[in-house]
Amino acid sequence: MEAAIGAANWLVGKVLNKLSDELVAAYVASSELGLNSEQIKTKLKYMQGLLHAAQDTDVSSNPGLQSLLEDLSKKADEAEDALDELHYFMIQDQLDGTQEAAPELGDGLRGHALHGRHAARHTIGNWLPCFSCSRTQAEVPSAAAVISNPDKATKSGSGHDGGHVDKLFFDRVAMSNKIKSVMEEMNSICGPVSNLLKIENHSSTAASTTGTLKRPPTGSVVSQDKLYGRRAIFEQTVSALTGSTYLDETLSILPFVGPGGMGKTTFTQHLYNDKRVEEQFTVRVWVCVSTDFDVLNLTRQILRCIPAIEKEEHKCTVETANLDQLQKSIAERLKSKRFLIVLDDIWKFSSEADWKNILAPFKKGETKGSMVLVTTRFPSIAQLVKTTDPVELHGLEPNDFLKFFETCIFGHSKPEHYEDDLIDIARDIAKKLKGSPLAANTVGRLLRKNLSREYWIGVLERNEWKNAKNNDDIMPSLKISYDYLPFLLKKCFSYCALFPEDYRFYNLEITSFWSAIGILDSSCQDNNNYLEELVDNGFLIKGVDRSGNQYYVMHDLLHELSRSVSSQECVNISSLSFSSDDIPRSVKHLSITMKNIYDECFGEEIGKLKRMIDVASLRSLMIFGLHGATMANILKDTFEEIKGLRVLIIAMNTPKFLPSYFSNLFHLQFLKIRSPSHLKEMTLPSTLSRFYHLKFLDLNGWSGSNKLPKDISRLVNLRHFLSSKELHSHIPEVGKMKCLHELKEFNVKKEGVGFELKELGELRELEGKLTICNLETVASKGEASEARLRNKRNLKELRLVWGTKHQTVNDDVLDGLQPHPNLRVLGIINPGAAPCPRWLCGDISTERLESLHLEGLSWCPLPAFEQLRHLGSLTFKNIVGMSVFGPGFSGVTERSFMHLKTLEFTNMPKLVEWVGEPNSHLFSRLERIKLGGCPLLTRFPFLECPDCFTNLCSFCIFNCPELSHFPPMPHNNTLRDISVSNASSGLLYTGKELAIRGYAGALSFHNMDKVEVMKIMGVSHILFSDLQNLNSLRSIHLEKCDDIFSAELDDSVVLHSVQNLDIDELCITGEMFSKVLKCFPALSKLRILSCRSLELLRMEDGGLADLRMLQSFEGNSCGKLFSRLPKGEVGGGAHAIKPFPASLTELNIFVEASMQSMGLLSNLTSLTSLGLENCRKLTMDGFNPHITVNLKTLDVCAMNDEQENMTIAGDLLSEIARSKLMHVGSFQLEKFVVDCISAVLTGPICSHLAATLHTLVFSHDQGATTFTEEQEKALQLLTSLKHLEFRVCKNLQSLPQVLRLLFLI
Repeated sequence: MEAAIGAANWLVGKVLNKLSDELVAAYVASSELGLNSEQIKTKLKYMQGLLHAAQDTDVSSNPGLQSLLEDLSKKADEAEDALDELHYFMIQDQLDGTQEAAPELGDGLRGHALHGRHAARHTIGNWLPCFSCSRTQAEVPSAAAVISNPDKATKSGSGHDGGHVDKLFFDRVAMSNKIKSVMEEMNSICGPVSNLLKIENHSSTAASTTGTLKRPPTGSVVSQDKLYGRRAIFEQTVSALTGSTYLDETLSILPFVGPGGMGKTTFTQHLYNDKRVEEQFTVRVWVCVSTDFDVLNLTRQILRCIPAIEKEEHKCTVETANLDQLQKSIAERLKSKRFLIVLDDIWKFSSEADWKNILAPFKKGETKGSMVLVTTRFPSIAQLVKTTDPVELHGLEPNDFLKFFETCIFGHSKPEHYEDDLIDIARDIAKKLKGSPLAANTVGRLLRKNLSREYWIGVLERNEWKNAKNNDDIMPSLKISYDYLPFLLKKCFSYCALFPEDYRFYNLEITSFWSAIGILDSSCQDNNNYLEELVDNGFLIKGVDRSGNQYYVMHDLLHELSRSVSSQECVNISSLSFSSDDIPRSVKHLSITMKNIYDECFGEEIGKLKRMIDVASLRSLMIFGLHGATMANILKDTFEEIKGLRVLIIAMNTPKFLPSYFSNLFHLQFLKIRSPSHLKEMTLPSTLSRFYHLKFLDLNGWSGSNKLPKDISRLVNLRHFLSSKELHSHIPEVGKMKCLHELKEFNVKKEGVGFELKELGELRELEGKLTICNLETVASKGEASEARLRNKRNLKELRLVWGTKHQTVNDDVLDGLQPHPNLRVLGIINPGAAPCPRWLCGDISTERLESLHLEGLSWCPLPAFEQLRHLGSLTFKNIVGMSVFGPGFSGVTERSFMHLKTLEFTNMPKLVEWVGEPNSHLFSRLERIKLGGCPLLTRFPFLECPDCFTNLCSFCIFNCPELSHFPPMPHNNTLRDISVSNASSGLLYTGKELAIRGYAGALSFHNMDKVEVMKIMGVSHILFSDLQNLNSLRSIHLEKCDDIFSAELDDSVVLHSVQNLDIDELCITGEMFSKVLKCFPALSKLRILSCRSLELLRMEDGGLADLRMLQSFEGNSCGKLFSRLPKGEVGGGAHAIKPFPASLTELNIFVEASMQSMGLLSNLTSLTSLGLENCRKLTMDGFNPHITVNLKTLDVCAMNDEQENMTIAGDLLSEIARSKLMHVGSFQLEKFVVDCISAVLTGPICSHLAATLHTLVFSHDQGATTFTEEQEKALQLLTSLKHLEFRVCKNLQSLPQVLRLLFLI
């Protein structure tokens, strides 16, 4: 009932908002309607006040009031539609200079004429359906609108030629009747609702719904004896609690935060009861806080849990003592003790003072290292209470979660048939639960009731856990958080249900969406940041994409909650197998997540849906994903009558697939159109320019033509236009779009009307970035001033660009392009010989600049950089005539760079020196230096005094051949990004990765303590011993650096952290290599590439014997790797040759003539991946079938180009098939690459492979020409096969008949 009151209150507010428009209010009060506008507003405000007062009252026992509220909401919706439609035609009047929708038409001849015309149009509009069967409903989009030329207007309204479109004419009589009717009906409902609300509000039986929500109490006793997963973070936390991490502080607060049901309490219980933790804390206290943060009550609970001491000075009676007495008693008892306090499940504070009051007695202790652990589902609380970084707990990892899920179902004893009959369903259900321990408990209780496969499949398909109602079930637990939200925040959260799972919400898009459906007031500039509030309440998580843009994402279970709480209004169809019967008739917002697959059932159900719901009244239609023509037709037919949409997200294959009413969506405020990438010539529908209410247009996914409708500037309410800069630059007369906030690029065109600089002058709301191009066509300062850049206070980045062939001589255009002082980033590109503008080089008005890019100019002197106190980034590119840069040159002084953090010089053909005073602190703040394309540059300050650059963290030099003799790099441990490259050498360092290619400069390895990956290529000055202190090193690649290993190499250099070693084209002996391997005791992956002289020693002589942790080995194109191994015994006897440790799980030998016997692999029974390619002398001698038992991937290919195959594949498969150790279905192979079709496509072999093989590649089989009937049948046995590939089978003339889809190389 609370939701019904909130919804009615919200919708009444939307009607009041429409009536706040003076023209709309005047129309409602006009003599035609005879309504008292002010009286209506007063009555609605009174109703709004009553609804607001009742929003916290439980009136669910009053069905009459419930029904009246629903009627009121429906009429409020209709009233908003009518008033919004009226406003549409008022905007059209303003654009066309007409008075069709004026509040009063007047009493003169013109007024009578207009009255007569409207009456005639209304009468004819009613007659036409009687006399013309061809006139369709689509031609009369509403009671108030008629297309000016119905014969020319298309049903789809696409008008995709880019030309002007017919406008909609206004039916004044129909509009007046409609508004009068709906306002009177709404007025008639307000009276009874008001009376009932007053009774409810004064009723003594009314109960508040905002009282303390009941949460199950918790204690410190562990209910789950084993902690599943999270072992690493658990041990890390235990180590911090028991070690020295917090010993310097009297009190530290460590929060554990995560969504409901993620196991925060269980995790903390295990910490609390860990023996190592117990030993460190003399006193331990556990208090369940829950939703009632009562300082006095909590303080009493804490005191009860602390043992009393002898001769207690502040002893008090817990039940009757005041807060002061309680706090003094706690402080006294804890004074000399190290203690651990757990405050579990905190939901809120009345104020920050409450939190400080709870902590006050804990801070009086004399012993350091005491801790308070807090668990909460609210990140805002975690941020408020923390003194150290919170521990975030999200879902368990899949493997850990499955184990826990099985325990929830069976306890510790699984039934015998589980592995055969149920485990696959268990895995599918587990995937849906997204790692939530509470969800595992909920579903575990359901599944243990019935252990039949049919029942479990039913639970999976019907998602039955969503309907579980117990307080300790997942959905009720999560819904408590939702119930705690304010009404508008609930609406914001619930409407997220329309978006697909894992959707990335960006601030502008989602807030524009909320605004379009009426949750937010788009005219209000100080809207609360609802996204941040949802983050603070634990409903969203922040992320950053590859471009550095912040987004928000919702955990999947919370997405399910949003679907649940909005199910009567919002529906997302995300499966082809949906049932229309599951969708309520009351739905107002519909989204469909498409898959480009046609399904007949989907079409049937969508058809049923059209008959079940009121399509015309839908407020949102959102189609995610691209789809083909069949699906597009289905969607077009289903939604042909949409006319009330505020939000439309759609993919456009061709204009003809747009819904019939597309051109007449005059309520539309939010539009997002995508198109397939191959339809480059498709144009946008011309009727796009008819959406006068549109505020958000997203064409970022549009791949068609850059041609915009000619009348696009009629979108006078458009605020946000997301698209490519090319589309932005094609908007004619953009100055009419006065609300526009984004314009990436504006191209000045003398020859085209609507592209003069004066168009920019009208756009006062512009923000973000703007590039103005073709400024060479601007003739004077006066013309430049028409852009009024000085008035654009919200513009943050500006680029002023002239053509490269511009030859300006001393013009003052730049003076006329003065930006607002708020500008942060400025670029001036190719102004030619034009002088520096006074606003930058004289009386500087851009003092807040943070970044300045100067290119293709010849100013002297340069701007007074010292006056730009906030300037952090400065770029010079192609500055004409600059040969020396630094203090004393071009107006640069000692103070010019005091605040600078980034300095770049690129394409400076004349620059010889960048000078600076020795030992100067001039560059102490510089963090980033970039020098590129400076062929004459020989000197810059860093070479002479690197220690002056104390904050330098990024250093990039390229194509500066005269620069040499760099100091040892990196010069300190702050520098974490180095790129030095010339034609033949390079150095790349990122802090965690180091790559050296022919670089001869000195290196400071002691400053590279965080390096994890190292690649050394073509150098001779680095010794292996230089690497011994790199304790974070995990991977080393050595190429063409023979001198890195000295002959004196001994056991003193050991790299314990290195796990991966690659050596490529090294001239190294087997003896030296054995010494090298002893330096890598933890090696798990070894690759040897093109080492022509390397011959591996026998295991007993060294070889790979010491690599006990080796799991992966690759030998490629060496030629002699196994040549020292005797050709004698290669089987499984005591003296068998075993060059590899038995720990190997992955082995690849490529292009290796010395690999001659399968017996070399006889001890490798743990292999999961084996590749043997182009080993043409390989035989089956000593083959042990056991090595194939665990294989997932097998590649056996001799890669012969002759017709006669020299392959072991047939013999190998025959041995496997004959092995008594195997039976059908036991083989685990998933991917098989083989060079003999006939060896694989036999009944016995394919039976072994059928259960698991999903990828089969036939490669270099030159003997196969056609397929026999037996081979065709064998191929059909491979029921798990998903990918079949034929690679370089030159003589193959035909393919199996059963194939329909094929990938050929």
